[in-house]
Amino acid sequence: MSTPVETVAATATNPPHATHEAAFAGLDIEQLRKYVQVTRHKLSAGQYLYHAGQPFMALYFVNSGCLKTVELADDGRDQVTGFRMRGDFLGVESIGLKQHACSAVALESGEVWELPYPAMLAACRDMPELQARLTAALAEEIRNDHAWMLAIGTLNAEQRVASFLLDVARRYARMGYSARHFILRMRRTDMANVLALKHETVSRVMSRLDELRLIEVERREVRVLNDAGLRQLAGMRVC
Repeated sequence: MSTPVETVAATATNPPHATHEAAFAGLDIEQLRKYVQVTRHKLSAGQYLYHAGQPFMALYFVNSGCLKTVELADDGRDQVTGFRMRGDFLGVESIGLKQHACSAVALESGEVWELPYPAMLAACRDMPELQARLTAALAEEIRNDHAWMLAIGTLNAEQRVASFLLDVARRYARMGYSARHFILRMRRTDMANVLALKHETVSRVMSRLDELRLIEVERREVRVLNDAGLRQLAGMRVC
């Protein structure tokens, strides 16, 4: 049984963390709070934020840490469908459904902010920028799903891993961190799962990219040594 999520309501004496403000870049946070009660959820590694089949009542912003989304495959195994990092939405895949379409599990200690969905809809009527942000998040979810479907169907193992590393680097850069030196928050088994590869294949490819001096890898620590070469391997346009 999963550990209960620790919750803390955001109030005038217990304001949201500064990184939460960054996650809402471009939005009037004080105006949003007039419509939406923001609740913080502190998570530890392995803790579920929500389970597939649970009533869909809210969206979540990742304030810190990293989570994976998981669906139950037809054969009964867990299928990792993606990873969410600071500034990402969780729950957008369930918009329009009565229940969550997948589960969300913390990969490390972190914090997410719960935003009740009915209240968010009401806020959208008076905050066009919020509506735009939600629409953009949903559109990005669709684009990412489509991109990974194409990747799995058309790219070989080395291309998939290279594309994955470049995507992680891009997301770190978006958060203001280095795109050249970062930590992979997920295990190799989770990477293999989302890329439809075997764990051994992912490890072998990572070692191969290291040998080619495209990256330098030590456990989960990655340094991108040749960004152009990595992009070329992934089949991306080199600027």
